[in-house]
Amino acid sequence: MTEPGTIPAPPKLYLLDVEGTVAPLTLTSELLFPYARKHLADFLKQNLMTPEVQADLKLLAEENRAEESQLSPTYGVEIRNELFARSYLMWLMDNDRKSTALKSIQGKIWKSGFESGELTGTLFDDVPEAFQRWSEHARVAIYSSGSTEAQQLLFRHSIFGDLTPLISSYFDTRVGAKGEAASYAAIAAAMQIAPAEMLFLSDAVRELDAAHDASCQTRLVNRPGNAIVDDAHGHIALESFAAL
Repeated sequence: MTEPGTIPAPPKLYLLDVEGTVAPLTLTSELLFPYARKHLADFLKQNLMTPEVQADLKLLAEENRAEESQLSPTYGVEIRNELFARSYLMWLMDNDRKSTALKSIQGKIWKSGFESGELTGTLFDDVPEAFQRWSEHARVAIYSSGSTEAQQLLFRHSIFGDLTPLISSYFDTRVGAKGEAASYAAIAAAMQIAPAEMLFLSDAVRELDAAHDASCQTRLVNRPGNAIVDDAHGHIALESFAAL
């Protein structure tokens, strides 16, 4: 296994985190999350009986049954209606929980906002050129805790226009948690490459450690507004994609 950050050969896949890597941390905290909170109640009322939302709520109920925190407003209580679902969803958002059901519902709410023009995907200035350059000799993929649907909306309605033609694949927590090495091995398998042929870029050392444990190449991305990293665990850091 190579040392953290070492690149023995040009990668065949550039795998990127979203928040703090290609987009400012404030994208979700100051734009997307508040929008989802504001529109959650109306969204559930209008779409409660659609098959897609019913599937999300079924998963939400399963997550609720497995909930270990007694602080949850529905701890020990079966989610039986829209009110219970909304209460649990708001609590999940308040606690920044990486709930797959929540992320799916948020993505559906954001879809309306992006398509209406109320929301626009804010990305760092070096992203479009880097995606274009990398896609000429490799592939680009996204791995975020946000749903794949939300990821596609972000890049389709970005401030630089539609960047989705430059992106080969999208992955979310359905492939596994970002702090687990098995998730990166699964992504490599899905993309039909060896883990060592994948370069993962993220602002989170814990995620980079997991990718390295799966034999992936890594880069720590330092962006304006990101938390200061005291110990990079050997992952080579960069401030701009122009360095790659």
